[in-house]
Amino acid sequence: MSDLMPEPAAVPGEQEGTAGPALDPAAPAPLGVVRTPTGNAEVDARLERLADADHLPADGHIEVYEDVHRGLRDALTALDARPAPAPVPAPMPSYNNRS
Repeated sequence: MSDLMPEPAAVPGEQEGTAGPALDPAAPAPLGVVRTPTGNAEVDARLERLADADHLPADGHIEVYEDVHRGLRDALTALDARPAPAPVPAPMPSYNNRS
């Protein structure tokens, strides 16, 4: 380099002559997806399970996704299995109608 342009200082962890630390594109990397609570504890627990995929390589994601899908399906099935609320009885007709 010329005397006018100082050489950049070495960054700790970098080897001289390299552009920076080597990144492994196949390494797990968090996506940073925000999970908004639903208010249903069972569903929220399943959605939080998705965070486990952030720490796994891509080939490990399917197990997490299938587990979450199974849990959400079970939660929906449980909602269908609950007894329906009792019907409200119809009001009694008024007998004050005289013709």
